[in-house]
Amino acid sequence: MSNIVYKIVPTSLWQDARKKGVFGGAPIDLNDGYIHFSTAAQARETARLHFAGADDLTLVAVDGEVLGPAALKFEPSRNGDLFPHLYAALPLDAVVWERLLPLGSDGLHLFPEDMQ
Repeated sequence: MSNIVYKIVPTSLWQDARKKGVFGGAPIDLNDGYIHFSTAAQARETARLHFAGADDLTLVAVDGEVLGPAALKFEPSRNGDLFPHLYAALPLDAVVWERLLPLGSDGLHLFPEDMQ
């Protein structure tokens, strides 16, 4: 399993995190008590289910090893799949890259080809 996990976040919220130096979570994360992430295999379905039609998103790749197993836990969620949940704020030094997540002509998000 890759150590890279992905966060889909509204670009304005991510820009705020960059200014603060830490990402505390989106409203759903704050409500649930952890930051929701997806693996590369889960990210497209997450975008389809939770961000359909949203065109101002950023995809953030995060090194799960930097976060550590005490904070990043893989827990059952959609269809029993294990999803990564971060029980802490996201330190920006764990970010590997960030890219805009545009919509394609079919209305689905265009993910980078090099996702692990």
